[in-house]
Amino acid sequence: MYAVIEISGKQQIIRQDEIIKVDRLDANAGDNVTITRVLALGEGENLKFGNPFVAGASVVFEVLENKKDKKVIVFKKKRRKRYEVKRGHRQHLSVVKVKQININ
Repeated sequence: MYAVIEISGKQQIIRQDEIIKVDRLDANAGDNVTITRVLALGEGENLKFGNPFVAGASVVFEVLENKKDKKVIVFKKKRRKRYEVKRGHRQHLSVVKVKQININ
């Protein structure tokens, strides 16, 4: 069974016991987080779609760690104008494990 959820303003397809990276959650390592914004749920012919969310459905995550992602280099240049800007960015992430997918 899989679920499509909205987390941090993005849609994510998840399955039971899967480990995913999401934008930093407001939780510490070892905490459980429950998400109720489930857009679709099920598998095969038992698939349920929400309008916009499936009523009574939720997903429980365990936060494994909070960390930073790899560095992304942002380089801007305008030719013949002597304009160059080089900046780096590291996104804050939470690594979570899907513990349970609940259906009403």
